[in-house]
Amino acid sequence: MKKIFIGMVFLGATLGIKAQYGSINTILTRLEERKGINQHLESVSIDNKKFVFIKDAEDHTERDFIIIKGKLATYVEVFDDKATGETSSNVFTGDIIRKKNIISLRADMLENKKVPIPVTKTLLLTKQDNILYLIDVNTKDRWIDEASFLKK
Repeated sequence: MKKIFIGMVFLGATLGIKAQYGSINTILTRLEERKGINQHLESVSIDNKKFVFIKDAEDHTERDFIIIKGKLATYVEVFDDKATGETSSNVFTGDIIRKKNIISLRADMLENKKVPIPVTKTLLLTKQDNILYLIDVNTKDRWIDEASFLKK
């Protein structure tokens, strides 16, 4: 009798866990989609796109641009010094590799001169509210598609 009772409890617990797994799985899928991890954006073209990142520090403002043209990319850093009002920039060129939603940028030329340590970025392509973003996997910086904030 004990074996039958324990067997029934075990069977009931197994079915309950399976039902909970289904609801937990849907919740996790929804959260991943909201975060941009499980989006299927393979068909979205990033050719001829410009992504912008702006960072405001105490002594300077940094504006960074990633311009993608096919498999080639240009990475531009613009620094505005708040104390002197001077602006300086660095223009890197390189290439990108895209695997589904992951974009790897490797810029190894600084103003047409080879640099010993290239600028590398690993970016996750996401879309929220019909706006394309690139999220830096390492720093969580968000690069927004320039066309999305220029249109009304």
